Amino acid sequence: YAGEKFKGANTEVFAFYASPITLGEAKPGTKFPGVVLIHGGGGTAFAEWAHLWAKRGYAAIAMDLSGSQPNDPIYDAKGMPVSGQANKPETRKRLPNGGPDQGHGEKFDSIGGDVSDDWPYHAAASVIRAHSLLRSFPEVDVDHTAVTGISWGGYTTCLVASLDDRFKAAVPVYGCGFLHEGESVQKPSIDKLGDRRDAWVKAYDPSSLLPRCRVPVLWVNGTNDVHYPLDSYQKSFDVVPGRKQMRIEVKMPHGHPPGWAPQEIGLFIDSFCRDGKPLAVPGKITTQGDEVQLAYTSAVPLKSATLHYTSDTGLRSKREWKNLPAQIGQGVVTAPKPTSDANTWFIALTDERGAMVTSPVQFQP
Repeated sequence: YAGEKFKGANTEVFAFYASPITLGEAKPGTKFPGVVLIHGGGGTAFAEWAHLWAKRGYAAIAMDLSGSQPNDPIYDAKGMPVSGQANKPETRKRLPNGGPDQGHGEKFDSIGGDVSDDWPYHAAASVIRAHSLLRSFPEVDVDHTAVTGISWGGYTTCLVASLDDRFKAAVPVYGCGFLHEGESVQKPSIDKLGDRRDAWVKAYDPSSLLPRCRVPVLWVNGTNDVHYPLDSYQKSFDVVPGRKQMRIEVKMPHGHPPGWAPQEIGLFIDSFCRDGKPLAVPGKITTQGDEVQLAYTSAVPLKSATLHYTSDTGLRSKREWKNLPAQIGQGVVTAPKPTSDANTWFIALTDERGAMVTSPVQFQP
């Protein structure tokens, strides 16, 4: 499909599309909710990701954001795309009219002057164009579409959810804003911009756009993620004025398959696009003597609750975590206060489906 102009020239964007109809599991004329899938850094359009969502009953589009096209997919004996087949750069080829590549030069150094050579601009535009294309298909229910992305795709999800309010739900995995602060591995690249630094932050750091986001968001990350640190993640959550939830997993691995694996992503999107039962909703945390309490509501009964905390200092990506069991009551869970030296903690709620959500992360000075 057509992309934005790149250095004055027309561009094209490659994408995989799959639905229950293309899989032969539904008849033409059936309508499905839609989902837009955004790959992370070093990634491409992943056929297996689109296939996964089509098996879940969605019309799914997964585009490449590096001006390239992966090789034709290889399928196993069961008709499933082979996992990981497009992971390596040599499995892709540049499109003759492709947009910018996805290196640090395109993501950061191009800031200033014409936006047409800026990767973040092209990435957001290509996703919004993919959304419009998806909504043009007769089998897609235009009133029920969602977006999810992984790592740099989660970053892009933050941008797009703030720009395109046609989405009914958004799930950024790992990716967030405030990349110019704290321990973000992107901070040195942003600092190197010198007098262009503030321009990049204003134009392309999600912290500048998220305050306008009205799309419901599920934030999914790990406690020790080196690319998108927990404090930057919580700050990104905090600036969103609309409906939002969080799923923080202790030492969640970083990558594409780990990033699309959590069942909560599908359940959250289902709750807005398919009348699925919503995830539990944590409320306010209060302190009562030596205990902390977290109010909650849940359409599905809870089966466990746990307080996770760390007393370690130094890089967040290196810290070890401990946990304390919490007691589940009617609309409230109660846990012992973390130790006095704990500097970061949160409470996790898991329902009978095994679906987990967490409270906002608490930081102690």
